[in-house]
Amino acid sequence: MKTRSKAKGKAAISPVMRGVSSYIATALRKPIPAKVAECTKHHLLDTLAAMVSGSKLLPGARALAYVKAQGGAREACVPGSRIVTTVVNAALAGGMLAHADETDDSHARSLTHPGCGIVPAALAMAEREGASGTALLRAVCLGYDIGTRLSLALGGYAFSEAGHDTHAFGPMFGAAAAAGALAGLSADQVRHMLSYTAQQASGLSNYARDTEHVEKAFIFGGMPARNGAAAATMVASGMSGIDDSFSGDRNFFYAFGPHSKPELLARSLGTTYEILNTNIKRWSVGSPIQAPLDSLYELIQKHGLKAAEVQKAVVRVSHRGAHTVGNREMPDICMQHMIAVMLLDGTATFQAAHDEKRMRDPKVLAVRRRVELYGDDALQKAMPSRQGIVELTLRDGRNLRHHTKAVRGTSDNPMNRREVDEKSFPLLAPVLGQRRARALIDAVWGIERIRDVRKLRALLSA
Repeated sequence: MKTRSKAKGKAAISPVMRGVSSYIATALRKPIPAKVAECTKHHLLDTLAAMVSGSKLLPGARALAYVKAQGGAREACVPGSRIVTTVVNAALAGGMLAHADETDDSHARSLTHPGCGIVPAALAMAEREGASGTALLRAVCLGYDIGTRLSLALGGYAFSEAGHDTHAFGPMFGAAAAAGALAGLSADQVRHMLSYTAQQASGLSNYARDTEHVEKAFIFGGMPARNGAAAATMVASGMSGIDDSFSGDRNFFYAFGPHSKPELLARSLGTTYEILNTNIKRWSVGSPIQAPLDSLYELIQKHGLKAAEVQKAVVRVSHRGAHTVGNREMPDICMQHMIAVMLLDGTATFQAAHDEKRMRDPKVLAVRRRVELYGDDALQKAMPSRQGIVELTLRDGRNLRHHTKAVRGTSDNPMNRREVDEKSFPLLAPVLGQRRARALIDAVWGIERIRDVRKLRALLSA
């Protein structure tokens, strides 16, 4: 009788995989610079505010109904609700809440929304593990580093143009990294976790066809958070996998080429922190609308303009941006509507950006008819910098113009702690109440003093 031959030795592990897996496995034991820690608090609070406010929007309501029906072990809460469920379910729902609209952060160069995928998975795993606030903070920072680099390694915009969704791929690996680090996985286990993540990596860049933002919330936030958390929990439970899915026969980057540069995934880890290059939105609207609203707001503040004074408003953004937000069905991703709203209100609040009835308001429609949107060659060349120009023709014959080159909240023009606080409070208070909203914000600012993240549950539940 023939006997089975002895198993061959394991394949060599590539430098990229070795460097990334070791970094993830040890990240929580290493302090991060004070500037990076402060920035991470900004993004943690900003994403929590997006999650809580998103619980009252359609994608959030659908996500909450879904996970409530799933039941499961009581491991982690879903912010903005009273649901306590499994890590995987909490990550899924939290991710959809975080991207229930356009409030969450973005990383322009990698074409990702890191927070909505990474923070929910990190928060859920931190709860299950009873992790400290410091551990949560470092895990979130780690997730941004891995998630954005993964997207860049796949080719960023070129990867998206081929039909893939960078918003799903990058944050999925970021969520896995954050969750795996909090689960205490060893470097060997991290390699298996990354293989499970690679097997789940998916997403099509056709999300603009989703007219209710529900599937988009799943693609951008829910799926990456869920899959990353699932990969971490499966390996933590004892599942094994491929030692290096990033190299060798039929590897991850081979499958998703030809623009892949795997070396970018490990480059400058521990010295360049990508959370510092991530943008927080000043306005709760789609990214291409940010710069024009900044420009219009500056003109309104400087000249005390009223809508009745404006005969015509010309808005110029990149061709890609104009295509994304031109005359869309939803208020928060419709350029013409949001320009009209700001002209009428003098600002653009979260409530105004989600008031669908105003899209049919005759007063708004009358102003909207005066708004023209154009894609601009020069602004397209400036990408990934999302610049915008607003040109106003007034009824008294004056012509006003403002070009926003660095949107407030971007890495080139970052918001300070006070501004992030002022953005977050009105998103949290309607759901949590003013007292708990204030307490939650203060808890995030002092997150290092929290020994067990589960203490945040009382502040996050509604």
